[in-house]
Amino acid sequence: MRPVGTYLITGATGGIGAAVADLLYDAGHTLILVGRSAERLEETAARLTAGPGPTTAPITAARSEPTTAPFTAGGPEPAIGPLTANGSEPATAVPAGDGRVRTITLDLSEPLRLEASLADVELPPLDGLVHSAGVVELGTVAECRPDAWIEQLLVNAAAPAELTRLLLPALRAAHGHVVFLNSGAGLRASPEWGAYAASKHALRALADSLRAEEPEIRVTSVYPGRTASEMQRKVRAQEGGEYDPEAYISPRTVATVIVNALMTPRDATVTDVSVRG
Repeated sequence: MRPVGTYLITGATGGIGAAVADLLYDAGHTLILVGRSAERLEETAARLTAGPGPTTAPITAARSEPTTAPFTAGGPEPAIGPLTANGSEPATAVPAGDGRVRTITLDLSEPLRLEASLADVELPPLDGLVHSAGVVELGTVAECRPDAWIEQLLVNAAAPAELTRLLLPALRAAHGHVVFLNSGAGLRASPEWGAYAASKHALRALADSLRAEEPEIRVTSVYPGRTASEMQRKVRAQEGGEYDPEAYISPRTVATVIVNALMTPRDATVTDVSVRG
């Protein structure tokens, strides 16, 4: 097991993202949870920290004079030590307790707004970034309207690309690891899955390019089969079938694969892994 570190997880309020958060928190790591709903993020953080142990607080834009300058998303990379964006006075996180769980509310359907949303957010060096947020909308090419294509390409591909770009200084500082939660649809496309598969093929290309461009950052793509989740419930409804969670892979099983990849010793990288039920 590697020493404890700091991991940022998108889609952290449910499914595989929540299961990854469970495993990393139980192993003693510090978490930054990202999701669209502040309420659900608070509930997830409270569940993680229930009982004796650290409490949680959201990352906010409260200002103070830090003892050391933090990384700010999208800022240039320093020669020595971290820095803030645009040379302005940094915003600081306001933790409660030991602050081992923090939250950031972001809308990944608007990647053009991510840089402004994170401009005043202090970030430590990141040992890992897990992209587990995603959306799906089934439909044939004849039926799918542009808004379905656009939403899936924005959330499933453009947002991970932009968030990764903004977090690169913090990832470089820790020689971190980026995990992209892909899908079997990222390897092959099926009828009615064209828009979703296109977004996941784009995500695979993003991962492959990042791996080649950033040799000090490890990059892993995980391609799970059908997994018990609210997304799968939606898919089954769109397919006109019943949803039985027992018929699918457990989110914790996929999360275990992801965490094992993150904890792989530094002399190797798990680049691509398929998980089938």
